[in-house]
Amino acid sequence: MFRLAILSIMMFFASSHLYDFKVDAVDGGKIDFSKYKGKKVLIVNTASLCGNTPQYEGLEKLYKKYQNKLVIVGFPANNFGSQEPGSNKEIQEFCTKKYAVTFPMAAKISVKGTDIHPLYKWLLEESKAKHFEPAEVTWNFQKYLLDEKGNLVAVFSPKTQPESAEVIAAIEK
Repeated sequence: MFRLAILSIMMFFASSHLYDFKVDAVDGGKIDFSKYKGKKVLIVNTASLCGNTPQYEGLEKLYKKYQNKLVIVGFPANNFGSQEPGSNKEIQEFCTKKYAVTFPMAAKISVKGTDIHPLYKWLLEESKAKHFEPAEVTWNFQKYLLDEKGNLVAVFSPKTQPESAEVIAAIEK
């Protein structure tokens, strides 16, 4: 019986796919990744008090330019330098007022450590399996690009600007 339960758990995690995830949204709703089938998805861990925070502007421009084929989902996290100390309401207000963010924003999560969110655990497992660098989340604004079928196809460092040639080429591919 115990062996069967362990096997069931292992099969669930082995078969996890982007479209299996539903996460809490910063506004209290839900983000259902199955709604994004057929579009590329760029997942970014964000923070309001980081040197990379101005990337929100580039992310929003990217989202507007490619909204017919790309969804960006921001994941506020306080894992690096306590640079996202605010509540979900404060984060939403900041993103809306300071950067006019219209792309979906998840509720605050953890992107590393023992309390890592299951979606990020899955992203890191996919990164390692595909030998992408960096394989771990190294700082705020690390970016994960998934193709139209939900497969991880690229990982961009936190310093890579959203509108860089590298990111644009991966989106247009």
